[in-house]
Amino acid sequence: MNFTLIKDFMTLLEQFESENQTSPDTYPVTVEGFKSWISDKENAGSADPLEEPYWEGKENGRTPESAISTLLVHLNRYAKTYSKSAISDSEFSTQEDFIYLINLKAFGEMTKMALIKKNIHDKPVGMLIIARLLRQGLVEQTESEIDKRSKLIRISDKGLVVLERQMEKIRQATNIVAGNLTHKEKMDLIRILNKLDRFHYPIFSRNIHSEELISTVYDEYSFRNS
Repeated sequence: MNFTLIKDFMTLLEQFESENQTSPDTYPVTVEGFKSWISDKENAGSADPLEEPYWEGKENGRTPESAISTLLVHLNRYAKTYSKSAISDSEFSTQEDFIYLINLKAFGEMTKMALIKKNIHDKPVGMLIIARLLRQGLVEQTESEIDKRSKLIRISDKGLVVLERQMEKIRQATNIVAGNLTHKEKMDLIRILNKLDRFHYPIFSRNIHSEELISTVYDEYSFRNS
């Protein structure tokens, strides 16, 4: 048995746990989270800190955080445009309709709130989407055997047919959104976006009031010192 290797591994694991306590929820405390942490460490160590990309307004002092936020908003709008085209001749009203169905098909029946949270929506918005899908007969609702107060939502046979009819266009839309990225760039982007998602989702799940959200997150994650 290679005790040196075990010792090195334990040292890395201790460092992983220590950093995760400082920045909670950045990585899940799982093997996959540990692997992601190691991968990010390796990528950060190999990057040349002098090789910064250009972003609009950089020469006028615009921060990288501002550029990231704006670019994410732009990309979301581009994606919505392609999604709108993909469902133009379908029974879907919005891209959220087919995304809800895709999640139900992939993960099976779930409670209304679980479905809403999986799609990162507020309750009122999510309930409107589910109500619309129920009216159209694209999903079905049953009582939970575990909690009679909860309703379980599952995709209906009609929903499966309607979704499958549009899947080719939906796949084409998602391919267009990925644009001209190489395979490696796609993998790098997935790692970065997963890291951001792991940071934001626990905050979103706490349902912090809008008036307190920014100050709470700023204080808890010490952005003032970054």
